[in-house]
Amino acid sequence: MSDTLPYGTGDASYQAAGGIDGLRRLVDDFYRLMDERPEAAALRALHPADLSASRDKLTCFLSGWLGGPKLFAEKYGSISIPSFHAQWPIDEALAESWLSCMAGAIALQNYEPAFADYLLAQLRVPAQRAVQASQNRHKSGNPT
Repeated sequence: MSDTLPYGTGDASYQAAGGIDGLRRLVDDFYRLMDERPEAAALRALHPADLSASRDKLTCFLSGWLGGPKLFAEKYGSISIPSFHAQWPIDEALAESWLSCMAGAIALQNYEPAFADYLLAQLRVPAQRAVQASQNRHKSGNPT
């Protein structure tokens, strides 16, 4: 019997992801896939040409989000995923493109299958919240 904590408890998810080095690999693969996949072109266009800061921010965010060190807050301050992403017109298609790139990146990691499934399911939550926040903001603004 294993004495590891279930995912989502303490730093179990952070450890399952391989700690900060594992998260860097995941994020590097994620952004590489976003660059390479033609179907992710609209998503890629929302990002700066130089992805260095984006890579660091996502890695730092995932660290704290998965129960590891709160690197994002230490380096960049607090963040609300929905309100941060509301500045862009994020729709279901963009959210699915983001999740598809993330699913591809997760598949490239040496994760336990149960953790890979858990992580992708958990990532659907902030992706959906970003869509809702964007729709709420852009509903009241100019139509796109």
